[in-house]
Amino acid sequence: MDNKIIYVDNNATTQVDPEVLKEMMPFFSEYYGNPSSIHSFGGQVMKYVEEARHKVAELLGARDTEIIFTSCGTESDNAAIFSSLFLCPQKRKVVVSKVEHPAVLNLAKELDRRDYQIAEIPVDSKGRIDLERAEEMIDDSTAVVSVMWANNETGNIYPVEKLAEIAHRHGAVFHTDAVQSVGKVPVNMANSSIDMLSLSGHKLHAPKGIGVLYVKRGVRFRPFVIGGHQEKGRRGGTENVALAVGLGKAAELARVNMNVETTKVKALRDRLEKTILETIPSVRVNGDVENRLPNTSNISFEYIEGESILMHLDRYGICASSGSACTTGSLEPSHVLRAMGVPYTAAHGAIRFSFSRFNEEADVDAILTHIPGIIQTLRKISPYWN
Repeated sequence: MDNKIIYVDNNATTQVDPEVLKEMMPFFSEYYGNPSSIHSFGGQVMKYVEEARHKVAELLGARDTEIIFTSCGTESDNAAIFSSLFLCPQKRKVVVSKVEHPAVLNLAKELDRRDYQIAEIPVDSKGRIDLERAEEMIDDSTAVVSVMWANNETGNIYPVEKLAEIAHRHGAVFHTDAVQSVGKVPVNMANSSIDMLSLSGHKLHAPKGIGVLYVKRGVRFRPFVIGGHQEKGRRGGTENVALAVGLGKAAELARVNMNVETTKVKALRDRLEKTILETIPSVRVNGDVENRLPNTSNISFEYIEGESILMHLDRYGICASSGSACTTGSLEPSHVLRAMGVPYTAAHGAIRFSFSRFNEEADVDAILTHIPGIIQTLRKISPYWN
């Protein structure tokens, strides 16, 4: 195994930017007081939380008062959906897409068990949202529509503004899980119809354990985590100052580096994808290649298992991911690829490569050096490859 780690699994998590870590360190030692304290030693810390809130708001094109710090994207998703249902008890319908993250889809399953009506908007073979079906599914009985801004597996970007408009015509709240899109593509909530938006720090080079729920001014909100007066009574629990400060710095850096995502990062992704398609037979790219995140490539190597590819890549220090999940001892293809109708022979061999600004040309070189041989070796022993 090579000593250098080639990390191309940034949609799973990102490394903490060294500048972010540096910004956080004083809050583990020097400024450790509780920001809600009356005494000045603790109270002085609150200004750093508010500075971090302002930096996140700037990244989103939002007001500071619209930013609620949470523990992660999953909490933010749950908070948005449960609030919408609590405040509109006469409406029992929730509309999501078939390709949502489990943070939303598994919540929808739980709500189904609680006798809510769940409608899942289908996608086409490229993973694109069917807006006509969305129009049919969203009606006056709908309390909340929750559709992600960009897909974590394929990188597809969805028409969230159009969906928000449809939701509003029927008096429904619109929420988007923007965990994958914030920091990679421009987001401007000042000109948006979106009511609530979730993000997670560890997807944009901040630490794990910190997230945000944006709640548009004027949108009613019921706290999900009930406790003290923190976050203006919208999310109880002592503020995680160090992580909030880290997210604030990460948001600041994301604004500065946004053009890197659409130039350098995209070029790395495109070079890897183009070369694989040209040099390895029976390969397909999954998703909408014309409308996706600049860092994400979901590639199916047909007739072999994605997990086997990942294990071989791991021997060379290459970290990518598969869309499959191990369920009761058997491998099932990703729910996203199943919703797209990707054939099982391709869905089982899907690998997601997701880049960040910390990747270099040498990382692509390393992957391209090893992957053709890996695929050839695995296909030789595959019962499905002739």
